[in-house]
Amino acid sequence: MNRCLYTLLYYLLLPFIFLRLLLRARKAPNYAKRWAERLGYFPPPAAVDGLWLHSVSVGETIAAAPLIKQIQKTYPQLPIVITTMTPTGSDRVRALFGHSVFHVYVPYDTPGAVKRFLKKVRPRLVLIMETELWPNLIHYCHRQGVRQIVMNARLSERSARGYRRFPVLMQDMLAKLDLVAAQTEGDAERLYSLGLDKDKLKVTGSLKFDINIPETILQQAQALRSDWGRSRSIWIAASTHAGEDEQVLRAFQWLLKIRPDLLLVLVPRHPERFNQVATLCQSQGLQLVRRSANEAVEPDTQVMLGDSMGELLLFYAASDVAFVGGTLVATGGHNFLEPVALGIPVICGPHRFNFSQVSEMLLAAGAMQEVTDTVELGEAVAAILEEPKISQRMLSAGLAVIEANRGAQQRLFELIRVYLD
Repeated sequence: MNRCLYTLLYYLLLPFIFLRLLLRARKAPNYAKRWAERLGYFPPPAAVDGLWLHSVSVGETIAAAPLIKQIQKTYPQLPIVITTMTPTGSDRVRALFGHSVFHVYVPYDTPGAVKRFLKKVRPRLVLIMETELWPNLIHYCHRQGVRQIVMNARLSERSARGYRRFPVLMQDMLAKLDLVAAQTEGDAERLYSLGLDKDKLKVTGSLKFDINIPETILQQAQALRSDWGRSRSIWIAASTHAGEDEQVLRAFQWLLKIRPDLLLVLVPRHPERFNQVATLCQSQGLQLVRRSANEAVEPDTQVMLGDSMGELLLFYAASDVAFVGGTLVATGGHNFLEPVALGIPVICGPHRFNFSQVSEMLLAAGAMQEVTDTVELGEAVAAILEEPKISQRMLSAGLAVIEANRGAQQRLFELIRVYLD
């Protein structure tokens, strides 16, 4: 497939893409808003000729935030535009940066939308987070002389196999990039196998290792823990997906038989599933409160549904043990390093391909435990809660892994400033 055929197929699929937005808007109304932005129609920023960062959603935005703030500090007059694809990502940009950046949804990958976007924003440099590679976006940036860096790049073997089905399209796209900063040697090798020039390839590590926990989070977590009950054990199941909540709740029902005062903090990954998960908990006879309703956690509360936005770090910090979702179903997992950095023992399922190398490092160090089913999940939570030595050992191992792998932010900053100076 070449880019012209890709573009034709994209135009044919565009009505279905908007239909999908409408369907998602039934549970998350913000998906029905700001459609014009997705086609390149929006009021232009006050300043142009700056930096454009594209991140997909919440996780990528949070990972890039310290680097962007470092750039803002070094280049205070540099205009910065940040694009995302999801409403939750949009909310996170506003929460992190306020009015210090210009935010808009990334244009859909049609020539017209991309050209309208570039005409209004006129960036000199674009930073693309992880593997957000769009052929027309990359083509028209290259044609207009916009330098392009893919940073914190990761590429699983599964994704690489999919890309290898379109060698002409991939090689053309990769040839137009100026630099790709991969997280690991494995990511770099897979990108090279797709046709990326080795001279454009650097291994800088993962930005997620450079996590810094604000002191305010720790202070707020202490207060939250008091509200939830200091004498209670607290298990958080975070970023869970459909088909996973049921498994978590089965494990929780078993745990209640041996630890009746256990509190489960359940945080579904997608806001549109909050009501569905609440109904699921109630259908099992569990005493539920919702964070969004500011309902107090009472001694008889069994589940606290984390249906608010931007509080996951806080919930982690107030918990005793964490299960990271997207791993008991074939989603590929989410950021394991956030609970590790907070000193929380972490449990995961077998589906970790989105963070394969990071998760292997944590497992090898003994900082994380893998389970394969509901029974093992319940037993792992019970063992960690009942034996403080296990928790302390996992905590120490996890912090050692993070400390040994810090530095990606500074390495990326040094590469980026070459294009800004």
